Amino acid sequence: MVVVGFIAYQRGSLSDSNLQPGERYILKDQGPSDSKTSTETKTVELVDYELEIVAENLTVPWSLAFTSENRILVSQRPGTISIVEPEIDSTKTLLEITEVSPVAEAGLMGLVLDPDYETNKFFYACYAYDSDQGLRDKVVRIKDNGNSAEILDTLIQDIPAARFHAGCRLGIGPDSKLYITTGDATNKTIAQDLGSLGGKILRLNLDGSIPEDNPFENSPVYSYGHRNPQGISWHPVTGDLFETEHGPSGNDGPGGGDEVNLIRAGENYGWPLVSHTESAEGLVDPLLTFTPAEAPGSVLVYSGSIYPQFQNNLFFGALRGEGIVRIVLDEVDPTQIISYEKLSINVGRIRDVVQGPDGLIYFTTSNQDGRGDSRTGDDKIYKLTPTN
Repeated sequence: MVVVGFIAYQRGSLSDSNLQPGERYILKDQGPSDSKTSTETKTVELVDYELEIVAENLTVPWSLAFTSENRILVSQRPGTISIVEPEIDSTKTLLEITEVSPVAEAGLMGLVLDPDYETNKFFYACYAYDSDQGLRDKVVRIKDNGNSAEILDTLIQDIPAARFHAGCRLGIGPDSKLYITTGDATNKTIAQDLGSLGGKILRLNLDGSIPEDNPFENSPVYSYGHRNPQGISWHPVTGDLFETEHGPSGNDGPGGGDEVNLIRAGENYGWPLVSHTESAEGLVDPLLTFTPAEAPGSVLVYSGSIYPQFQNNLFFGALRGEGIVRIVLDEVDPTQIISYEKLSINVGRIRDVVQGPDGLIYFTTSNQDGRGDSRTGDDKIYKLTPTN
């Protein structure tokens, strides 16, 4: 485990302060480097970029899903799924989900397209709703009809949720299974309870049934011991699943300890038994932790060719840290981290970071979520546009 913050090395010196834009922390030397690229052993073309606004005047855009290069589905936490068409500067409503309970951190959250979207027009959404047992999350299948959409069925529901630690990022793995991150719903003990769906990463077939090769019999649980995971992404070469999650915030443990994890089926990631630099037998240590907190709201392993210097690098949006953190993985062994840095971007709180069909990096701000300072036109979707 490499610990960032209190005992991480910044070019050989100790650091106990927040990660600053433009600063790089070298964790493993692989040979010559320059001021812009990672410590790679081969020469990599540098492609500069600038920020370009794709859409604005959104309300806490939580997740992006591209149905084509010029059509983006956007979930907004109050309950709206919108269509953004950048070429014609259009944003319009596709679906209003009135059942959504947009309370504090909860609401309409993850979106992901079905692998066969081109033919069936299905996509999936996760949102918080009120139940007799209190706030819960559910995942639904939705059909995109072009200018409108309809909820077809519910794949899973009664996932513990709360005002805080409600999850709920969705992803489709290389195995064509649906992965769902769930928070501990401010009841940290459930993260260790295999009978609870909270504090887990869940894995389902696309019809909502439980895969036969899940690690626990007749259970959707894929991994457990998570506090509030909000990012999942697969390495394009190895298929490894990387995850980011929020560490304690003071009321449930010392502040900080945000994690970047390598997820394996059936493993226990420790919460609340350990956090930060703590380890224990039978528990999986994170690859990287951040103290002070950056509050990762997403994760992306970049597989595009537009930015060669970013090939197979890991990125996450930082909410509290207000930026995008880039993590350089070892080319030979991607489970090893070479370096990390925060990009020089100043647009406030950043949540989702995704790769578009055009190979560019897109991201959303989250300045209207009650914890940020709203700026003119917030919230926005941006992209990194090449300048050379």
